[in-house]
Amino acid sequence: MFRILVVEDDRELNHTVCAYLRQNGYDTVGCLSANEAYDAMYGGTLFDLIISDIMMPGVDGFEFAQTIREQNQDIPILFMTARDDFSAKQRGFKAGIDDYMTKPVDLDELLLHIGALMRRAKIANSRKLEIGKLVLDADERTAYLDGAEIQLTVREFNLIYKLLSYPKKTFTRSQLMDEFWDGDTSSGLRTVDVYMTKLRNKFSECEDFEIVTVHGLGYKAVPK
Repeated sequence: MFRILVVEDDRELNHTVCAYLRQNGYDTVGCLSANEAYDAMYGGTLFDLIISDIMMPGVDGFEFAQTIREQNQDIPILFMTARDDFSAKQRGFKAGIDDYMTKPVDLDELLLHIGALMRRAKIANSRKLEIGKLVLDADERTAYLDGAEIQLTVREFNLIYKLLSYPKKTFTRSQLMDEFWDGDTSSGLRTVDVYMTKLRNKFSECEDFEIVTVHGLGYKAVPK
């Protein structure tokens, strides 16, 4: 699963963008400032794409992009900003960004821009997971076992894709709720258990992995 860093000081917009991208199959980390983003990146987390505002407290988007570009020539950087003047665009592209969108941003259009940037970076071709006879395609939201499609809802697909993207890593029920139910407090943690039971049933004929319950914590996918 591809991971996107969202650097935006508007807390509500940051949350909205992150939630929308997670619903569409991306892993996201939201930061409210460039300094928070530095901490996230230097802490060992690898990102596939960066979305950044320009006008932020402390380090602005121009300086942030230039710093990132000095250390990484390949990662796509997209500016998402209220500034619509040519000078800002010119300065952004000179700093090393790859794309520029003006607020208010249409989230569906943002998804198209991200897809295009991923393709240019030659990342999109690897958005398939193959585990033995099982093939998960994140772009098509499809799962095929030995050539036969397994019917999944979007949420079911996102859950199994997440688990199999990080084999043997345990995800707590709370982590999964926050990411795939967007903090919906009306759904209890047992909702995750229900979905895991559904996934086990749907992948019962797959001998290449199993969903393991980590008692008192959550779940992990373990390849066989």
